[in-house]
Amino acid sequence: MTSDQRPVRIGLQIQPQHAPYPAIRAAAARAEELGVDVAFNWDHFYPLYGEPDGLHFECWTMLAAWAEATERIEIGALVTCNSYRNPELLADMARTVDHISAHGTVDAPGTGRLVLGIGSGWFQRDYDEYGYEFGTAGGRLDKLRDDLPRIEARLGELNPAPTRDIPVLIGGGGEQKTLRIVARHADIWHGFGDVETFTRKTGILDERCAEIGRDPLEIERSVAIDADADVATADALVEAGARLITLSVGGPDYDTAFVADWLAWRDAKNAARTGA
Repeated sequence: MTSDQRPVRIGLQIQPQHAPYPAIRAAAARAEELGVDVAFNWDHFYPLYGEPDGLHFECWTMLAAWAEATERIEIGALVTCNSYRNPELLADMARTVDHISAHGTVDAPGTGRLVLGIGSGWFQRDYDEYGYEFGTAGGRLDKLRDDLPRIEARLGELNPAPTRDIPVLIGGGGEQKTLRIVARHADIWHGFGDVETFTRKTGILDERCAEIGRDPLEIERSVAIDADADVATADALVEAGARLITLSVGGPDYDTAFVADWLAWRDAKNAARTGA
């Protein structure tokens, strides 16, 4: 396997909890101004941290608003819960946000900026409170496996079509089911864990690609990292194949001061890799 020549990118997950929407919108705008590559939210109905009944907003209506409020940064969910929406509807929602984010005109439609992040779902309170069947982890993964071809088919039937081939990001690290789904359907794989875990799982993903005859370099590797992680850890993740390094910031203040250091690291890393 040859080296992945993609540049290193920085993503920022803006947690849509414990803050009024103007603060969230301002955080997305700051991310773009700073030069972040991708701004993510998440797809839940209640906070994951802090006060369990605190302020919280829905994912996809927010992405449509971000599509209008930003101009250059890619946007997406880290990640959409496949269980919450009919797959054909989700495809149509993604296509619509793709067009909104293009900021085009009738004569010059432009290119969209949506990343379709998706996973099988895990937060049981969302399911219980909103009336979805929680089932089992294996059953939810089977549904994701079965729904992704439906999403792909609907994207190919919509009029107008998406402005581009919308990148599909799949989150999760299950070696028997999830990484097989990633190998077949993902443009980006988002993983978790330390350098050793990431390295092992990205190697397994390469094996899953080989099983179906897909070039593993077609899949960009993404990983979450703590804001206070040391540079050596980030360097090791890049050496292991990570190209999208994603940080998180929470409300209510959304202090993004730490992001500048990570962007400087990104720029230095890319300059060193290209010899610029």
